[in-house]
Amino acid sequence: MHDYTDFTLGLYEKGLPAELGWPERLETAKKAGFDFIEISIDESDERLARLDWSLREKSAFMKAKADSGVFVPTMCLSGHQRFPIGSRYEEIRKRGMDIMEKAIRFASDTGIRIVQLAGYDSWYGEPGTAETVRRFKENLAISLERASRLGVTLALETMGTPFLDSLEEIMGLVRHHDSPYLQAYPDIGNLTARNKNVRHEFGLAKGHIVAVHVKDTRKGEIRRVPFGRGTVDFADAFKAIKDSGFFGPLLIEMWADPRFDNQAEIEKARKFVLDKMRQAWESG
Repeated sequence: MHDYTDFTLGLYEKGLPAELGWPERLETAKKAGFDFIEISIDESDERLARLDWSLREKSAFMKAKADSGVFVPTMCLSGHQRFPIGSRYEEIRKRGMDIMEKAIRFASDTGIRIVQLAGYDSWYGEPGTAETVRRFKENLAISLERASRLGVTLALETMGTPFLDSLEEIMGLVRHHDSPYLQAYPDIGNLTARNKNVRHEFGLAKGHIVAVHVKDTRKGEIRRVPFGRGTVDFADAFKAIKDSGFFGPLLIEMWADPRFDNQAEIEKARKFVLDKMRQAWESG
C-alpha cells in the first residue's frame, strides 16, 4: 500500500500569476514543493496560440522543464468551451477539432502524456441536445484515433454541468471504445457540486483513472472556492482514492488572486491537501 507522501502532487497553471514566464512558473511551483504543473490550453486567444508554437518555442519550454526538475505531464484542454466539438454550427465544430488535433500534436512534441478533455458538447447559449451529444461522441472517436497514433492519452473530466458529470457516464464511453488511450480524469470538486457520491463514483472507474483534480466547490460554484470553505469532504474523498488503488498524479486546481501573496497561497493549499491526505491514510 502506497503512503500518501508517495504521490506526485501538481499545481494547475492558473494557480500562478499569468505574467510569469515558464522558467518562473516552474521555479515558483518547485519552491512551494510541487512535483509538476498542469498546462492550461483554455479558450483565450493567448493560450490557444500555444498550439502553434514554433519548434524553437517548444524547445525553450522543454529546456525550462529540464532545468527546473519540475515536469508537465498533463494538459487541461478547456478551449472546447468556446469551440465545442458537438456544436450544431459546423464552423465551431471544425475549429474545435483543429484545436484537438493541434493539442494532441503539441502533447506528443513536448512530452505531455495526458490531455484532459472537458465534455463541452454545445456552444455558449446553444442548448445541449441529443444531436450535440451525438456529434461530440462521433468527434471524440476521431480524436481518439489521432491520439492513439501518437501514444497520447485522452482523459475525460467529470464536469460541473449535466453532460459527463459522473464517472458512471464517462465509463460508458471508456468501455465503448475499449482503448488504453481513453480514460477518466475525475474532479472531486465537480463531483461534489453535482451531488455525486465520490466513493461510489471512484469504485465505478477503478483501474481507469489516470489523474485526479483536487479543488473545493459549493453547489453552483465550481471555481475559486478557497480550500476548506466549500462542501467537499476531502478526508472521505482521499479515503475513496486510497481504497480505489489509484496511484497517479494529483492536481491541485486553484486560481491565482492578485489580492494575496501567491507563494503563500499555493504553499497553504498544498499543506491543506497533504493534511487531508494524511487524515485519510491514518484513518485505516
